[in-house]
Amino acid sequence: MNLSIRPALVHDSALILRFIQELAVYEKAGDQVAATVDTLATSLFAADSPARALICEVDGEAIGYAIYFFNYSTWQAKKGLYLEDLYITPAQRGTGAGKQLLRHLAAIATDQGCGRFEWSVLDWNQPAIDFYQSIGAQPQDEWVRYRMQGAALQDFAVQQAKPGARS
Repeated sequence: MNLSIRPALVHDSALILRFIQELAVYEKAGDQVAATVDTLATSLFAADSPARALICEVDGEAIGYAIYFFNYSTWQAKKGLYLEDLYITPAQRGTGAGKQLLRHLAAIATDQGCGRFEWSVLDWNQPAIDFYQSIGAQPQDEWVRYRMQGAALQDFAVQQAKPGARS
């Protein structure tokens, strides 16, 4: 098996979208993907994009991807690497490709002086949880992740505090 990992290029947008859709189906959220080839091409590969993508290949055939970005830890006063997505096709799981992709990302994090390498996993995804713990990753159970999106985000952004009201 000749495994290689390379930076994604704009012409990989359709491939990345296919992998995103496959991951979303696995995560029981296939109907929630709003990305398109065009929106990926313009958002992921724009000069000012905060995100980066990698393609994992075996013998020249794409078998997975990762999308990541850099964040910042005030407590460490260092940047960190946050893994947004990691996906390996079902036929290639268990071959070590996922571990190599994570190791590649860990090397990027250390080369960039990051103090942390973090990601999220669905609480029901026991195979992924077991895999992450097998490589030394630890869950951060004391933190609860929050999200605001769609109408809630729009409504909150435009609300104006009334005079005398607490914001």
